[in-house]
Amino acid sequence: MNILISGGCKNGKSFYAQRRAREMADRLGVPLYYIATMIPHDEEDRARIKRHIAEREGWGFETIEQGRSLAALLHCEDVDRSGVFLMDSVTALLNNEMFDEHGCLDENAAGRVKADVLAFAKGTGNTLFVSDYIYADADVYSSAVEGYRRSLAAVDRALAAFCDEVIEIAYGREERWK
Repeated sequence: MNILISGGCKNGKSFYAQRRAREMADRLGVPLYYIATMIPHDEEDRARIKRHIAEREGWGFETIEQGRSLAALLHCEDVDRSGVFLMDSVTALLNNEMFDEHGCLDENAAGRVKADVLAFAKGTGNTLFVSDYIYADADVYSSAVEGYRRSLAAVDRALAAFCDEVIEIAYGREERWK
């Protein structure tokens, strides 16, 4: 079962996804993987990663650092494709693909990431995708940020259409949309 989990920042999406992934892996008797997509750029990122690692401690996750090219994992001999995968997050994956370390924008990243996450979902069948809901702001942003928001929306829509379940986490509460 593929699941898209969305919601605002710091609303409990990752913890919810971790719990669901572990339940799925236990029920199916398969390996449990955590695909970490964030490439840290500052102390706040490193602190967030450290917190997520501490939250997963003792849960049985094998962590895979994959900040770009998610579907490349389908060809990795060390990865059991029948396992349960928690990919956290679509937001960071798109950011990594869309903006390089110099801040240059790749306008073709959204199409590539969309194809990449869908290929991964099809190739595994048991992936939980975590994504941030960043669409409700009324603020006006730069064209690059607006392009990123539109790109993330396109990737999320494609995942929502493909996934078996779509869940929004808001203030720690679960809202099932599909």
